[in-house]
Amino acid sequence: MENKIYYKVPTNMNDLKTTNNNAEKGFNLGSYEPVIGLEVHCQLKTNTKLFCSCSVNFGDLPNANTCPICLGYPGVLPVINKTAVDFAIMMAKAIEAEIRTTSVFSRKQYFYPDLPKGYQITQYDLPYCENGRIVLSSGKEIGITRIHMEEDAGKSVHGDKRSFIDLNRAGTPLLEIVTDPVLSSPSEASEYLKKIRLIAQYLEISDGNLEEGSFRCDANVSLKRIGSDQLGTRVEIKNLNSYRNIEKAITYEIFRQKDLLDNGEKIVQETVLYDPSSGKTQSMRGKEDSHDYRYFPDPDLKPLILTEDRIENIISKMPELPEARKMRFISDYKIASDDAVALTNDKALADFFEESIGLADKVVLPKTIANWVLSDYLKEVHKHHLPIINTRITSKTFSELLNLISNDTISGKIAKTVIEVMAETGDSPKAIVEAKGLVQIIDKSAIAEAIDKVLDENPNQLEQYLSGKEKLLGFFVGQVMKLSKGKFNPGLVNETLKVHINERSKK
Repeated sequence: MENKIYYKVPTNMNDLKTTNNNAEKGFNLGSYEPVIGLEVHCQLKTNTKLFCSCSVNFGDLPNANTCPICLGYPGVLPVINKTAVDFAIMMAKAIEAEIRTTSVFSRKQYFYPDLPKGYQITQYDLPYCENGRIVLSSGKEIGITRIHMEEDAGKSVHGDKRSFIDLNRAGTPLLEIVTDPVLSSPSEASEYLKKIRLIAQYLEISDGNLEEGSFRCDANVSLKRIGSDQLGTRVEIKNLNSYRNIEKAITYEIFRQKDLLDNGEKIVQETVLYDPSSGKTQSMRGKEDSHDYRYFPDPDLKPLILTEDRIENIISKMPELPEARKMRFISDYKIASDDAVALTNDKALADFFEESIGLADKVVLPKTIANWVLSDYLKEVHKHHLPIINTRITSKTFSELLNLISNDTISGKIAKTVIEVMAETGDSPKAIVEAKGLVQIIDKSAIAEAIDKVLDENPNQLEQYLSGKEKLLGFFVGQVMKLSKGKFNPGLVNETLKVHINERSKK
């Protein structure tokens, strides 16, 4: 089927938003509004596969991590991975879902080259979890229909003239997290995915790696008439694994469908792939309905029975979740809401922040630590392509740097230079300060001498200041600090400068 471009795709994704299910703002969708549902595939961070003991290590030689069970040999028997079940329970609790104490694994029949059994073991009519929710920053609640456990398929690697099959991934444990069809825009879809991924990372049940495919999603997109309850024919966009591509693919599909409907054509229920290089979706296959897969309970697996004691035991060991941690940061550390969001949107960054609080002197306020983490620390991490938790600037050396500022050993300006060197060399701040002679000068006579020099060299500015332009005080402070190459104590400079100016005003 030829995939035509019917329109110019909008480039500003932030303009494509909806409020209270109204039509899209920023683009003319006429009498239509989009309806989006997402199916997230979250690969669980277990050591072995879902039904066998093969490793799930990423990057091993192709087909090295396989056995008769995950290759689908006749006569083999699958055995459920206990850790994968525990992880699944944690995710269900994190999204406030109902856990079914008795669930069933089924065989989903379909042929694909990287599906060695000819079927996939999954859960169908009796999933282990139903009816969860995620709340977006707007307050909109996104209902989660179900979460079910299933095994992943292998991977097809396509070349110019041939294709290869790598079955290392076949049998890897997955959670498929399915939303209600209630998302209304690409930006909502992206925010929802970020929240689900962050929860999985906080629970430490998945690394959420988008590039390696351990966190990916399918998007079901349709258009319906505004005010109507009748949903349109949906198109599934398969295997999206970056937030940017998710937004661009959904946007493209929304407008492709609009153009077809405006021209009196019908939407075909199909599965498509998004090509980032062309910005288009391409037809992959006709979209099947559930009955096409001929589900039936797997005869080799008994029903999964979860006792209340097991569920409660797992829940009791769950770590603090992102939303709770954000609220605690605001209440306990008295930091701004935006800073709390920025810190908790990355678990490693939130951990680094709290470790630094514990190691810094008590006089260093958490708000000060947050400012340094979100500004200079992240700047150096990104500049040198370092992970958040790294060996060049550790929470120990970072807190030592803040302690040097608080005890007046160095100024904040010098500290900016020191952290740059720390990121390059991994040296401790104390060693850098001593080696480069950066200790802050608190000699009042030296400061007074520099102040007199600056005032003598800038008589016009001094006259303007004395006539009421008090903002020029910052100019004088800057000139004095420049003379000392940033080594003077800024507080002493400010204090002494006012005394000297006051004395000159009396002459």
